[in-house]
Amino acid sequence: MSAYITVDNLTFDYLKPDGVTIRRVIDGISFSVEKGSFTAIIGQNGSGKSTLAKNINALLKPASGRVFVDGLDTSDPENLWKIRHRVAMVFQNPDNQIVSAIVEDDIAFGPENLGVPAEEIRERVAFALDAVEMEEYRKKAPHLLSGGQKQRIAIAGAVAMEPECIIFDEPTAMLDPRGRREVMDVIRRLNRRNMTTILITHFMEEAAQADRVIVMNNGRLHMEGTPEEIFRRREELKEVSLGVPPSVELAHLLRQRGIAVPEDCLYPDELARWLKENYADPC
Repeated sequence: MSAYITVDNLTFDYLKPDGVTIRRVIDGISFSVEKGSFTAIIGQNGSGKSTLAKNINALLKPASGRVFVDGLDTSDPENLWKIRHRVAMVFQNPDNQIVSAIVEDDIAFGPENLGVPAEEIRERVAFALDAVEMEEYRKKAPHLLSGGQKQRIAIAGAVAMEPECIIFDEPTAMLDPRGRREVMDVIRRLNRRNMTTILITHFMEEAAQADRVIVMNNGRLHMEGTPEEIFRRREELKEVSLGVPPSVELAHLLRQRGIAVPEDCLYPDELARWLKENYADPC
């Protein structure tokens, strides 16, 4: 895989109307995202996660440093349409993203505004509904759907724009556990279809499903690595007010009680399987 997104010494400041800096939100961050990969970004509130996402999508312009999407510099005004066509965003409140009274009309809204021919719009809507497994709801009113279903429709609207990357900015924050599972299933399914995926989340068990995790703290890149590498650094995460997935915490407590759970047991099914294989009653 090759770098699809490159963030090079990015700095971003929020300014007063007179140009005086109020607060430095991002402070010299550098990293890259490979095409087709799944990257999770975690950090406490105010660490700069959402501001970073908006810089990648070219909704915000760097104070210094550069961001490239598929080789396009986000600071160049001539690249804005191309970048936003390549990188879609899905936010945490689905009600703020739904604009039509019928599901399929809502999904068609973006392509229609791009002037996509009607026949192609129908194909895109069908593809997007299939991608989020909501075909049976195409004629329904969005306000009658559950929170998780609404968020899946918001994701379908992004998919219909045919982006190469989708940034999910805390898409499960307002959902119940069932809705969260539905949305995470969709995110993983899209990534398996080679959609470059960036997930901003404060749920550690969601971050554990990514290929790579970036940890932000006070506008800086605090650490990065695979989920296994990051969640082994349990004490360092606690220092920046972050936790670990519940299954990782349980494995840690079991080790304290003398049960030699392997360090790579990050996920509930892995931990359950290991415990069954090693501690199940043979009777």
